[in-house]
Amino acid sequence: MAEAKFDAARWTRNDRIVGIATLVLLISMFLSWFKISYGPYSYSWSGTSANGWLWLVFIICLAIIAYLVVRALFDEMPVKLPVEHDKLLFIGTAVNFFLVLIAFFVSPGSGYSGPGVPGVGWDYGAFVALIAAIAAVAPYAYPFIKGLLAKKSA
Repeated sequence: MAEAKFDAARWTRNDRIVGIATLVLLISMFLSWFKISYGPYSYSWSGTSANGWLWLVFIICLAIIAYLVVRALFDEMPVKLPVEHDKLLFIGTAVNFFLVLIAFFVSPGSGYSGPGVPGVGWDYGAFVALIAAIAAVAPYAYPFIKGLLAKKSA
């Protein structure tokens, strides 16, 4: 097994973008996503308290960050992965993006029977999370979509 030596130069530009955006997304899970105000009183929900299934986004973020750290530690990955590097990051960031997008529009108390708690609005954490999720998936989604459009026009 090769010696582990952290070298950030092993990261590509896309790896850096994904890493930073994923770290911001991970932190944003605990910011205020939704808020309700009534007179002098207000209450807010974090992403994970408003939508408990966002813990899956948290876990995927941890996995992406851990993967990028391991990638910076070794010249060659210590284990053979069944998926190429770019595809692995695209899949992880795309799943996070779609889960965050859904959570952005599902406010606390909403469900199959109604629109949710009246007066609940978005707070800054939801916007930070959505922007971070877009930034994380963009380096891989753009070439993918561009390729699809090129095949369609050919």
